[in-house]
Amino acid sequence: MIILGLTGSIGMGKSATAAMFAEAGIPVYDADAAVHSIYQKGGLAVEPLGERFPGVVVDGAINRQRLRDIVMEDPEAMKALEAIVHPLVGETQARFRRDAVHSGAALAVLDIPLLFETGGDQRCDYVAVVTAPPEVQRARVMARNEMSESDFEKIVGKQVPDAEKRARADFVISTAFGFEFTRTHVHAIIELLTRMEHDER
Repeated sequence: MIILGLTGSIGMGKSATAAMFAEAGIPVYDADAAVHSIYQKGGLAVEPLGERFPGVVVDGAINRQRLRDIVMEDPEAMKALEAIVHPLVGETQARFRRDAVHSGAALAVLDIPLLFETGGDQRCDYVAVVTAPPEVQRARVMARNEMSESDFEKIVGKQVPDAEKRARADFVISTAFGFEFTRTHVHAIIELLTRMEHDER
């Protein structure tokens, strides 16, 4: 089974692109959803994060905004967060890989926002980077009304620059020209990689 890592900076359209792979019948691992599951009430991260960061547990679940406010300006706090969360998320990814193999899938996608930042690209056969022009990226994020300009700049500043991601990618998928344009690229990648996987069998 071929593993394709799918990544892209905030606002680039990665989630919409991942959905296109899923719609085509490709198993897709959603790292954000995995984090959400361990942050919700009863999730594996609630107790250890609550102990390390008092006040972030609200109604039995992790309040992501409170947690973000604590770690955004504190590198040591961010390291502590990652030390707790990454192993737990890694377990969910390993389970996904096993299930995908057992299903007989020729291709599986790991949708991971911080793929390069965490070294996750080393565990993938190929990497696809979702991209869009900076002005499109900013407009999309600001339209969500979920964060300030300063928070957006901080997040972008902590991510590997888009140009570097594109340079390190095996595939570059643009979302700047509409969904059908993007979907055409997605289907071409699926066709190529599944054909490669079958040829190797």
